[in-house]
Amino acid sequence: MLDHLSIQVADVKASAKFYDMVLAPLGYERVLDFGEVVGFGRDGRPQFWLGPVTSSGEAREVHVAFEAADRDKVAEFLNVAVAAGAEVLHEPRVFPEYHQSYFGAFVRDPDGNNVEAVCHLPS
Repeated sequence: MLDHLSIQVADVKASAKFYDMVLAPLGYERVLDFGEVVGFGRDGRPQFWLGPVTSSGEAREVHVAFEAADRDKVAEFLNVAVAAGAEVLHEPRVFPEYHQSYFGAFVRDPDGNNVEAVCHLPS
């Protein structure tokens, strides 16, 4: 359904460094970097963008989930995020309220956003 998503962050450089680390286990990388705007994706196609905050209004939490190839990659995402200083919201586990194979882990990024890695494959 979605082609790409862009979020505003307080410090593009710091957030880009965080996402460089946590997206690598999921197979995503920085594919475009314009300094103040950075795009991550696969195969040279940016699907997740970071840009500077453009309004003085109160920031609101964003929840974004990145697809993981398997459950081990979800755990690796969490370990890398914790090493990068992220707050753990949910350890890797099955969330049967979503569906029987929904395996995810959730952390807070440097701007307080809820970032998830999820695998939909059965164990």
